[in-house]
Amino acid sequence: MAEEKSSGCSGNCSSCGESCASREPQSLIEPTGEYNTIKHVIGVVSGKGGVGKSMTTSMLAVLLNRMGYKVGILDADVTGPSIPKTFGVGTKVYQNEVGIIPAETKNGIKIMSVNLLLEEKDMPVLWRGPVIAGVVKQFWHDVVWGELDYLLIDCPPGTGDVPLTVFQSIPLDGVVIVTSPQDLVSLIVRKAYNMARMMEVPVIGMIENMSYAVCPDCGKKIELFGSGSTTVAEELNIPLLARMPIETSLAQLVDNGEFERFTCDYLENAAKTIAENFKN
Repeated sequence: MAEEKSSGCSGNCSSCGESCASREPQSLIEPTGEYNTIKHVIGVVSGKGGVGKSMTTSMLAVLLNRMGYKVGILDADVTGPSIPKTFGVGTKVYQNEVGIIPAETKNGIKIMSVNLLLEEKDMPVLWRGPVIAGVVKQFWHDVVWGELDYLLIDCPPGTGDVPLTVFQSIPLDGVVIVTSPQDLVSLIVRKAYNMARMMEVPVIGMIENMSYAVCPDCGKKIELFGSGSTTVAEELNIPLLARMPIETSLAQLVDNGEFERFTCDYLENAAKTIAENFKN
């Protein structure tokens, strides 16, 4: 039998602490700032660190930018931010009466990262989970992103406080899962996939990084870690968007802050798939 409302029920669940059956679930999604028009929000996630998630986020952003879209990157990896270094952006952001003005790359990709707020770039961020989660939400609604076709969110690895905050507080249109071929990492991929399912966020597909190395002498592809992600993608029935090799030239571009100069096409089809999924 359904539980009846209490006699003093006003029908306003937001101000009530009772757990009656008629209570409707309350959305935790927060609006972005009044000066923002963001068409699509894509989360880039991974089950664990060290798989190249931030580089993948950066490459997708550059490719979408080259396709003519207006793109921004919200660096939600607060304790391990790397996006500004990747693009050679070192200028501190500032706040005016409208909000926080993000930095921009040479080609116009907007970036917000905690490293753009720190006095010293190598100072650690010694904040607990709730504070970090609050910063990520502030990056969402207090930064003046303006008009964007795509906002890519570089999430920290795992399924902890900050990824949960992103999933619950920001209206994600979908997520891309980044992994590497090892069986252990593939096991962790399932956690990221199941988190997206539990949060009812679509999984656009999977990108496998460090899939192989190319012999500089004969050009042969050498799968150093196997090909586990292909099997996992098939088991989970999600597209394997790309397999990206170990590429030393990309690491050099990151170290030099010149990532927008890359010429490889490993993720072109992945970027096109994202654009196709969100044409309107």
